[in-house]
Amino acid sequence: MFNGILINKDDAGYRAAVQEIDDAGLPEGDVTVRVAFSTLNYKDGLAITGKSPVVRKFPMVPGIDFAGSVVASSHPEWKPDDEVILNGWGVGETHWGGLAQLARVKGEWLVPLPAAFTPRQAMAVGTAGYTAMLCVLALERHGLRPGDGEILVTGANGGVGSVAIAVLAKLGYRVVASTGRPAEADHLRALGAAEVIDRAELAAPGKPLGKERWAGVVDAVGSHTLANACATTRYRGAVAACGLAQGMDFPASVAPFILRGVTLYGIDSVMAPQTLRLEAWARLARDLDPAKLEAITREIGLGDAIATAGALLEGKVRGRVVVDVNR
Repeated sequence: MFNGILINKDDAGYRAAVQEIDDAGLPEGDVTVRVAFSTLNYKDGLAITGKSPVVRKFPMVPGIDFAGSVVASSHPEWKPDDEVILNGWGVGETHWGGLAQLARVKGEWLVPLPAAFTPRQAMAVGTAGYTAMLCVLALERHGLRPGDGEILVTGANGGVGSVAIAVLAKLGYRVVASTGRPAEADHLRALGAAEVIDRAELAAPGKPLGKERWAGVVDAVGSHTLANACATTRYRGAVAACGLAQGMDFPASVAPFILRGVTLYGIDSVMAPQTLRLEAWARLARDLDPAKLEAITREIGLGDAIATAGALLEGKVRGRVVVDVNR
């Protein structure tokens, strides 16, 4: 038996609870991992609360991330005691996830824990931080460099935004952070933001084209915010879109793309190929200041995860939440 969060949906309704789970219930997979830490991402909040149909099979252990050590493996790449990370691959949605003390998964879904990180630090990064780095890589591949102009980061107090600010600032970019929590401005500046703006400047319906400002954008918000970010991106600039905190809609026009040559990159972290995952984690190990990572991290026990998931969806959580699944 092991402890974990189990989500059920039946005639009694949708419910998530911390409970003992029989090892026999673990799903198919060729690697079994003793989980040390997991985390709470926006998607985990949706899964635990049931506010969006993230979970597609029941019962389900949520948690799209985990870090831990291999306890059993029939996969050629992994052996007992190897330290590993998992992000995405439908874990916590269609396959039991990381908010439990044990996980069984396919070996090809795992990546080795970088030497620069402890398991706790890796989960402080989590899918949010790994996605932020995928955004940075997209902007770099587009050809953007620190001297090209300002980079806008929306949803700045969230996990993606916080890590994106810290990484971009360390790389030398001038970062402008957009947030709905102006009281957090000093915190965002400490992460490396040169300027903090109110999300209201971007969140309402806007014009097809606005005044050119951003060389690049990391957007975790979607909807009108993404549309306005595109409309105010400079000629041949780039926008990396990875989230939908404001909404899944995209009420924009083609004007920024056909009149200014703006490029919109869609960032998918769930099914990203292994080579890209390894590159992202290697860059995080190099370009993310551990002190700044710690500054945006809060640790909770497994028993606190359900209540914290609701607070996360209400925008009351700053940065990253690490879950110690063994307390």
